[in-house]
Amino acid sequence: MNLRETILAEHSKAQCNHIVDWVGSSQARFDELFRLFLHDEYRVVQRAAWPVSYCVIAHPAFIKKHWNSFIQKLQEPGVHDAVKRNGLKLMENLDIPEPYQGPLMDLCFQWLASATEAVAIKAFALTVLANLAKLYPEILPEIKLLVTDQLPRQTAAFRSRAKKLLPGVL
Repeated sequence: MNLRETILAEHSKAQCNHIVDWVGSSQARFDELFRLFLHDEYRVVQRAAWPVSYCVIAHPAFIKKHWNSFIQKLQEPGVHDAVKRNGLKLMENLDIPEPYQGPLMDLCFQWLASATEAVAIKAFALTVLANLAKLYPEILPEIKLLVTDQLPRQTAAFRSRAKKLLPGVL
């Protein structure tokens, strides 16, 4: 399969699943997908983010050797919302290595506090921060402050997630 051509051919759930099936349990195929996600043109990066997240959710070890470049990608100015959203989604149930917890925390706080960030990104950032708060309970007051400030202006889905993740806080 020409992975790049496949990514560009169509952007759909079926195409995403086709790519994920092609990767299967192969680290080498994941690495090929991840290279496109990191270094290709804007549209390829955007479209590769979705199958990257599904592959890592299915095979968490895939991301192990890519953490540094992954966090750097998330920190790039102007990174596409699909990269942020899918990047945060794949981290919801992962043990984030200690060296990346601080930079990731900073990003999540920035995105959660932003007035212009998409609600899905804020919701996933909140989930990642709630998970990190289990390791760093001292961040809970800042999370609470940001969330309570935004609750009146947020969607029902965001409010529900916030109350579910922070039951003793909200």
